[in-house]
Amino acid sequence: TLEEYRKLLSTKTIEPLQAFAVELGTKILLADGSRITAGTKVGEWEQHNIPIICDRPGYVKYEDLVEGISTERDLNKHTGQTEFIVKQHRGELHPQILIYEDEACSELIGTYPLPASAIISVEEGQYASAGKLLARLPRGAAMKTKDITGGLPRVAELFEARKPRDSAEIAKIDGVVDFRGVQKNKRIVVVRDEISGMEEEHLIPHTKHLVVQRGDHVVKGQQLTGGVVIPHEILEICGVRELQKYLVNQVQEVYRLQGVDINDKHIEIIVRQMLKKVRIVDPGDTSLLYGEEVDKKEFERENNKVAKESGKPAQALPVLLGITKASLSTESFISAASFQDTTRVLTEAACAGKTDYLLGFKENVIMGHIIPGGTGFGHHRKVKKFVDRELEEELVFDFEDENDEDKNEESGDEATLSEGHEAS
Repeated sequence: TLEEYRKLLSTKTIEPLQAFAVELGTKILLADGSRITAGTKVGEWEQHNIPIICDRPGYVKYEDLVEGISTERDLNKHTGQTEFIVKQHRGELHPQILIYEDEACSELIGTYPLPASAIISVEEGQYASAGKLLARLPRGAAMKTKDITGGLPRVAELFEARKPRDSAEIAKIDGVVDFRGVQKNKRIVVVRDEISGMEEEHLIPHTKHLVVQRGDHVVKGQQLTGGVVIPHEILEICGVRELQKYLVNQVQEVYRLQGVDINDKHIEIIVRQMLKKVRIVDPGDTSLLYGEEVDKKEFERENNKVAKESGKPAQALPVLLGITKASLSTESFISAASFQDTTRVLTEAACAGKTDYLLGFKENVIMGHIIPGGTGFGHHRKVKKFVDRELEEELVFDFEDENDEDKNEESGDEATLSEGHEAS
C-alpha cells in the first residue's frame, strides 16, 4: 500500500535513486509518494524567465515604481501587449512590490525587490493569492551578471583563481534576511543572527537580481544574488574545506556536461597545490615576517621549533593561489625557472643565495637524477640485500668445488688428447 511504501522510504535502508534540484516556480506534476517509470516527466518550468512569486496572500502596492524614471512601458513584438518594465536608473528609488494583508495597507506581510529588466505582472491594488506571479525576469537579463563561459575557459578561471567582474554576493553569517532601504543607489540587505544579535550589511546594486526574500533564513556562504561566487570569499568566510569542495564540484560540473568522467583525486591534487601557502598575520617568536607567504610545511616547522623552546607560535591565514603563481612560488627555483619567467626566477635565486635541495620530480629530472618516487625514494635506495652467512659460505664452497671439478675434467681431457696425438 501507499502508506507502507512511504514507511519504507522513510527508513535508512533505502536511499533515493535520483534527486532533482527544483527552481522557484517549478510546476510539480506528480503527487508525493507516486510510483514512476523511467522517462516520466516530474516537473516543468519556464525556461526563458525567472519568476518572482508571492508566497503569502494579500493586496499589491507599488513602491518607487515611477513611470519614466524607474519604469517604462514597452510593446512586446511577439505578443503585441504593452509590458510594464523596471528600467535601470541612477536615482535613490528602490523599485519593489509590497504585499499588505488588507486593502487599507496597514500591515505589511511581504516585500519583493524588483531588479532592472523585470516585467511586472500584477496591477496596484490587486489581490494576489499565494503562488501568484508578481513579476518575471528574462533569463537573458539575469545572465548578463553571470559568467556563462563554459568548457575549458571556466576550468582555467577556477584553476587560476580569477575574480569574476560581476560576482555574486554571499552571506557572511547564518541568520535571517531583512531589507533596510537604499544607500548610494544600492539596496541595503541585512543578515541578522537571531541568537547572538550579530548583523552583517550587504550593499547590493539595483542591477543585481536578489535570490532571497525578507524573512528567509540563510546559512554562511549562501548566495544572496545571482552571479558567480568568488573563491577567495568562500575561503575567507567558510574555510579551506568548503573551498576545496566548491572547486572540485565546479570543475567536475564542466566535465560532466561534456559527458567526461574524471576521478576527484586528479582535481584534488591541483587544489591542494593551490592551497599550499599561508600568510603570516602574527609572527610570534618565530623568524617569519608579518605578511610573508610561506609554505605550510615551513610554517609548521618553525612553530614546532618555537614550541620546543616554550615560545609563542606564529598565526597565519590560508591563501588561495592560481596554479601559475603557485608553480612560480615553489621552494625549488630550478622547477620554477623551467616553467615561466626563467630570467627573473634565476636572478632572484642568485641574489637571495637560495639552495635547491632537489626534493621534487621536476628538479631531479632536469638535473638527471633518479626521481623521488617509488623505488627512487632515498630510504629505498639505502636498503641492502642481506644474505645468511652460512648460505653464502655454502654457495661459495659449492661454486669453488664445481670450478675445481671442471678444471680437473679439462686437464684430464687434455692429457688424453695429447696421448692420442703421440700414439698417432
